[in-house]
Amino acid sequence: MSQGKNMLIVENIATGKRMPAYARDKVVSLGDISIYTNDGDVPLADVLEKVKEATGCQPVDVKSMKETELRDYFKTILPEYDEDRVYTTDIKKLFSWYNQLVAAGVTEFKDEEIAQDEAAEQAEVSDEEQSK
Repeated sequence: MSQGKNMLIVENIATGKRMPAYARDKVVSLGDISIYTNDGDVPLADVLEKVKEATGCQPVDVKSMKETELRDYFKTILPEYDEDRVYTTDIKKLFSWYNQLVAAGVTEFKDEEIAQDEAAEQAEVSDEEQSK
């Protein structure tokens, strides 16, 4: 939400309650997280978008799934994920975050600004390649 002296002000998306988060709390933005793939990393926002497309913006019931079922289901969403470096707990955590965001009414996982910046960067690269 905002920044104070030596802390961040964070908001619980379920309750709307704001509280301070200090450096010792080890807070990480979801925007800084990515999922390992065989070709590199995929930002969490992209993975969440793929989950939304696969589920029709509905919650995912991971509690009823066994480990192999969960991994197989995730493979349908992100086929190129690195099975050795992405643990089952990571997949459960990802679906937990997705469910919490959807429950809070958050269904757009990529900011329009980010999408516009990515498009501009791709256009720049294309222009540079054409001028070579």
